[in-house]
Amino acid sequence: MRRLGSVQRKMPCVFVTEVKEEPSSKREHQPFKVLATETISHKALDADIYSAIPTEKVDGTCCYVTTYKGQPYLWARLDRKPNKLAEKRFKNFLHSKQNSKEFFWNVEEDFKPVPECWIPAKEIEQLNGNPMPDENGHIPGWVPVEKNNKPYCWHSSVVNYEFELALVLKHHPDDPGLLEISTVPLSDLLEQTLELIGTNINGNPYGLGSKKHPLHLLIPHGAFQIRNLPSLKHNDLLSWFEGCREGKIEGIVWHCNDGCLIKVHRHHLGLRWPILDTYMNSKPVIINMNLNKYDYAFDTKCLFNHFLKIDNQKFGRLKDIILDV
Repeated sequence: MRRLGSVQRKMPCVFVTEVKEEPSSKREHQPFKVLATETISHKALDADIYSAIPTEKVDGTCCYVTTYKGQPYLWARLDRKPNKLAEKRFKNFLHSKQNSKEFFWNVEEDFKPVPECWIPAKEIEQLNGNPMPDENGHIPGWVPVEKNNKPYCWHSSVVNYEFELALVLKHHPDDPGLLEISTVPLSDLLEQTLELIGTNINGNPYGLGSKKHPLHLLIPHGAFQIRNLPSLKHNDLLSWFEGCREGKIEGIVWHCNDGCLIKVHRHHLGLRWPILDTYMNSKPVIINMNLNKYDYAFDTKCLFNHFLKIDNQKFGRLKDIILDV
């Protein structure tokens, strides 16, 4: 199977969207909704959406694995955002013109500082060697996840740099109906993006762990392919999300042959998220740490060590896993 695309920029919707002046169910205090029309977007058609691979859109925070300090490292998403003056100018411009591409940015003066180790995301537009902001006025980028960096402590919990390992959730290689939590060499994940999910991420829509026993995992983007998706019609997708067990997901991401990623979110179709019984939590999961060949001395309090205690155990669903930490 070919390696699927990585998430390095905002993904467009598969349908042409329209703005309705109603309170958003996705973002608190947002006085409008962005809803899908029945028309497939030009971007989707140009990317040959009909031959793309549909995958589950997972609700977490985006991460990236690339080299830092001479070894594979996990990087957290950090968008460079405009300062207050520039943001005010940008918003006023949008209210008057409604086309963000016409706005002039002074990248050196208009944006808040970022750490020296920050790098811009791939695929973003460049002008005179400077990364340019997207239509929202942000410059997507990444910062490395250091071991003792408190703002990224949940990111740090799923990697071990001493042994260069990551805790990954994916389908069991021999049984697509079974999920597997395993250790994966960070080198195997180089230049991939992944989603970090868990107790303290995005309101924990999958119900993992607890405040006392937090649990976080990485899921490679494109890991959960959708096998029986209906036709690319608004009403057919709406019925699939509402009526099928496989449709109990946040959304769909299509991985196109040219590397382009196209999405649709439940909110685009007027459906709510999060929901009680997600498809991810309908499958059994097995722990397979794959560490028997080596002598790993993990810190007793780390996630890796606690998963070792329940290695080879099978659980009815993800939310049934309780780690004694």
